[in-house]
Amino acid sequence: MFQLSPEGEAASFAGICRACSRQRKAVVVTGFGPFGEHTVNASWIAVQELEKLGLGDSVDLHVYEIPVEYQTVQRLIPALWEKHSPQLVVHVGVSGMATAVTLEKCGHNKGYKGLDNCRFCPGSQCCVEDGPESIDSIIDMDAVCKRVTTLGLDVSVTISQDAGRYLCDFTYYTSLYQSHGRSAFVHVPPLGKPYNADQLGRALRAIIEEMLDVLEQSEGKINCCQNTECHSGLPRPHPARDSERDVHPPGPDQEGQVHQLRI
Repeated sequence: MFQLSPEGEAASFAGICRACSRQRKAVVVTGFGPFGEHTVNASWIAVQELEKLGLGDSVDLHVYEIPVEYQTVQRLIPALWEKHSPQLVVHVGVSGMATAVTLEKCGHNKGYKGLDNCRFCPGSQCCVEDGPESIDSIIDMDAVCKRVTTLGLDVSVTISQDAGRYLCDFTYYTSLYQSHGRSAFVHVPPLGKPYNADQLGRALRAIIEEMLDVLEQSEGKINCCQNTECHSGLPRPHPARDSERDVHPPGPDQEGQVHQLRI
């Protein structure tokens, strides 16, 4: 029987890991549609700019516009995770109070009283019945903020622990719960206050690239293979419940394709 020497086994394993590391990563980035005074939502404009720039040859970027509707978010977020099994999902929202691009550390389960575009809010005022009060992202946002700041971008980046108890926070918590913390949320200011679309798009690209690098460094080769032979041990996202399976993102998509999600 043929057997590899220890040196041969090591070389073979290294080759497998190099092949794994070359696999393309799926990254999903969402922005929000219009609501209230934000007839043009800076978050979706920024995500569209990011889509033009891309995230490099090793990343399959999928971007989606999400309606400002609680019930739609509850159905679509699990569908996105089930469809793409992404390395990372980054949600982007607009904050009228923000003057810098803001990295949110956590999402909150309770306190949702504001009406959405359908004049609806959850009767329980929470995202997940009996869910934890808050969920932190597994991404070290402090590290990401420091890294991006050293890049010399013409955009200020800061940290927050309060995503606002509206659709931004609701979406973030829902995604964090679905992904076991493997999500991120970025707030951008309204367009022109002070940044333009190009500046926001480039800032998003830099932030997401640093997030991916921080994840890889902190966890090793995360999801380098999608099989049991090379698995990092990271919990996989929960599959959508049967009640959620009637809503899916539109059919097969190409790299970087923009989707507008509607019910």
